Amino acid sequence: MASKSITVGVGIPMIVVGALMAWLWAPAEAEMQNIVEFVGSLIGILGVVIFISGLFYTKEPVMH
Repeated sequence: MASKSITVGVGIPMIVVGALMAWLWAPAEAEMQNIVEFVGSLIGILGVVIFISGLFYTKEPVMH
C-alpha cells in the first residue's frame, strides 16, 4: 500500500520545484548559475527518492 501523502504531498512538489530552479532560475543568475543548477538538481533527485520511498511505504511490516 503506497502512502499517497508522501508521494503526492512531498515527492512531486520537490521534483517540480527542483526542475523549475534548474531550468528557469539558473539561467537568470549570472554569477551563481552553477550553484543554483546544483541545488535545483539536488532537490529534484531527493524528490524522486522520496516519491519512490512513498510508493513502497507500508504501516504494517510485510512478513513472508
